[in-house]
Amino acid sequence: MIRPLLAACLALAALAALATPAPAQTARQLFAARSTPSPHDPYSIGQPSRGCLAGGVQLPETGPTWQAMRLGRNHHWGNPAMIGFIEDLSRTATRAGWKGIYVGDIGQARGGPVPGHASHQIGLDVDVWLNPPPRLDLGRSERERVSAISVLARDKRSLNGNWTPAHAAITEAIARDPRVNRIFITAPVKLALCAQAGPGDAAWLRKVRPWWDHTDHWHIRLNCPKGAPGCVDQAPLPPGDGCKDAIWWVTEALLPPDPDAPKEPPKPPLRLADLPPQCATVLQAR
Repeated sequence: MIRPLLAACLALAALAALATPAPAQTARQLFAARSTPSPHDPYSIGQPSRGCLAGGVQLPETGPTWQAMRLGRNHHWGNPAMIGFIEDLSRTATRAGWKGIYVGDIGQARGGPVPGHASHQIGLDVDVWLNPPPRLDLGRSERERVSAISVLARDKRSLNGNWTPAHAAITEAIARDPRVNRIFITAPVKLALCAQAGPGDAAWLRKVRPWWDHTDHWHIRLNCPKGAPGCVDQAPLPPGDGCKDAIWWVTEALLPPDPDAPKEPPKPPLRLADLPPQCATVLQAR
C-alpha cells in the first residue's frame, strides 16, 4: 500500500504545482530579454526612472572621437537626440585636449529598468567615463577589462590627482549645453567648480548635482526633445547655483547612520503595469 499512496501524493503535488501560477516577471526582466529595438519611430516614453524607449538607436561601437565600453551589456541604445549629443560631446572633449571619450551605459534596446541603474530607462541618460582615453582602438575584450577612474580622494571630501582642468572645462561645456537637464557627479567636483566659478555662473552650476557613487563618470541627463508629449522631464531644479547645498554631501552625509533611526522598507521592483501603458506595446512589438 505504500507505493500506491506515494504515487498518489506525488500526483497531487504535481497537480498543485501546475495550479500555482508562476511568479510574474519584473519589468527589468522583461525589458532585459529584448535585445533589439521596437519597430517604431524613435520616441522616449515616460520619465527617466519609469519609462521605456520606442525605436531605440544604437550608438556605433567606435567613432572618430569615442568608444562604447562594456559592449557585452548591450546598453548603448538611446533616443536619437542622445546619440547626437554624445557625438558632439566627444568632439568637445578634443578641444579640451582629450582624444575623445569612453561611453558607458545609455539604455537597453527598448529602454525600461536597467540592471545597475535607477534611471536610464528612456534613452536620455548616459554615463561618460572620467578617463581621458589614451587610445581609441580598444578591442572588444579590452573594453570589458578597462575600468573607469575615480576622481574622489580617500577622505571622500576632496578630489584626487585624477581631476584636471580639462575635466572642469568639459563639465562646464556639458552644463552650458541647452540640451542638458542635469549632470550627476560626486560632490567634491561640484564644490571645486563652485570655488572657481564667477558670480554669474549660477545657470550652469545649477545643473551639476552631487549624487552617491558617481565618482568615476559624468551621468548626463538630457531634456525631453521638443514635440514629445509622452516624454516627462524631471522636476525643475531649484533656483540658485546649489553650492551651499553641496556642502552637506561632504559633512553630514558622511556621518555614520543613526542606529535608532527607522529603516525604510525596500521598494518593490517595477512591474510592467507600473510603466506608462505604451510600454507594453513597445515591449511586445515584433
